[in-house]
Parts: sequence; C-alpha cells; structure tokens
Amino acid sequence: MTRHLTTTADLTDDEIEAIFDEANGYLDGQTNQKLRGKLVINIFFENSTRTRSSFEVASKRLGAEALSLDVASSSESKGETMYDTAANLDAMGASAIVIRHKNAGAPKILSKYVKASVINGGDGAHAHPTQALLDLFTLRQAIGDVRGKKILIVGDIRNSRVANSNIKLLTRFGMKVVLAAPPHFLPKRSSIKMVWNIRDELDGASAVMSLRTQTERHERLIYASLSDYAANFKITKEALGDRNIFVMHPGPVHRNVDLEDGALSDPRSLVLRQVHNGVAVRMAILSKFVLGY
Repeated sequence: MTRHLTTTADLTDDEIEAIFDEANGYLDGQTNQKLRGKLVINIFFENSTRTRSSFEVASKRLGAEALSLDVASSSESKGETMYDTAANLDAMGASAIVIRHKNAGAPKILSKYVKASVINGGDGAHAHPTQALLDLFTLRQAIGDVRGKKILIVGDIRNSRVANSNIKLLTRFGMKVVLAAPPHFLPKRSSIKMVWNIRDELDGASAVMSLRTQTERHERLIYASLSDYAANFKITKEALGDRNIFVMHPGPVHRNVDLEDGALSDPRSLVLRQVHNGVAVRMAILSKFVLGY
C-alpha cells in the first residue's frame, strides 16, 4: 500500500529514528544509486528556494530523476482542477510527488488520487513535516538528548506551518516548547505556554527558533513597519548574551527583523546546518517512501 507524508503523525517514533539513522549516513554528501530509475516530481504552487532545491539535490544524490514543474505557467493557473493535475502527474510515472500549496490539506487531497507517494512540502499555515523532522534531527545533533530541554519559538506562529509541525513533533519527543510573539501572532488557543517577552524566556532555553513574519498571509496590516516588530522580537547577539543556546531559523531570514546579523553569524547559529542536514533527512525520507519500507 502506498504511504504518504502529509504530517509528522504519519510516522511512528521508530520510523523517525530509522530515518535519522539513515540520514546520518548521507551527511558526507556522497551520492548513490538507491533510487536509480525512479522519478521524483516537485510541484510547488508557492515560491520556494530551500525546500524545493533541497528535494532536488536529495533526489539526484539518490540517483533519481528530479523534475520541478513550472507552476507559474501550469494548467492550474488556467483552471485545471487538483484531480486533473493528479491524473497528469500519475501519467508521468512519478514514484514520489513533493507538493507545496497555499491551501491547507492540498497534499492530503492529492494523495487520494495518485499512485505515487505524496510528500508535503508545506501546505498553507497547516504543516511542513520535513522541516520539523530536519529541525529535530539538527537539535539532537547539537544538544544530544532533547527530552526535557526547552526551546523558544519566536515570531509569526499563528501563520507558520513550520511552528505547527515543530510544536507537535518536538513536544512528542519530550521538549518543552514556549511560544513568544505579539498577541496577534499567537494561536487563539493552545496548551503550550505563550509569552509576549522573549528575554525572560531565554534563560534555561537550549535553543531559540526564529520565524519569518509572513506578511503575505495577513488579512490586514498589523505593523506600520517590520522595524516595529523587530524592536521587541528580533533575536540579537546582545539578547543571547553568553548563554549556551543555539539559534535556528527555517528560512528565508529577514535579516535584522527576525535575526540580527550578529546572531545569524554567531557560532551558536544552526541556520546553515539546518540547510545541510535538510538534504540528508530528505534523502532518507525519499528512500523510505519511494521504496516502501
């Protein structure tokens, strides 16, 4: 039976551990032919640099053919339905389809109409499972056992699929998650601790994850300028002080809005390591879902 990765809940703890074990073997950047003869199609209905490129590199390092469709000139812009899109993708003989879509639930819908494994590359503000998996992988690489450790997630949490997936996955693996944002960026209801001031929560935290302010998802103008937001929620080197705390960001980074230049270039920054690890984790994910084990 074909399996799909639409949220991290599609994987058991043991399966996640197996993905991480396999990903460790891909960190050296070597190629193999594990997926030779397979086709991986990336179909991104929203802009992406890191995720799409990461999947392309992962596919090619495994020996698969990687095809990225130009959605700007795709048939959907001419009124084609998701069902017709699915039929056409199936006809191409894809083994896996990586989809990003502005609408939450689009990968789940697509998965019902294709023979290929569907991997969610981000759907609306709902989920981004591969990002959460690579984030957990990176945290464990940096700090070891994450159980009982605190992570502060800062920024536009209500509109963030990265935050949603990380909250679920990191708490599942025993981390204490604290959310920090202005009130209108916080979820309306959550069992997770929520604060309006980041400085009080940096003490005792093992990591801080900054998020991009997703103005394209806002129904109305909230801040007169992003500098107003940055005045209270930008992660700075001064705020980090001499704490033993790692800095993360899923990208793209709004420099000196989300992260100050000094924090981004600080030795405690894991931002580029997240990108590097992302290829290895996605190689392991593609292997699992394409080969069906």
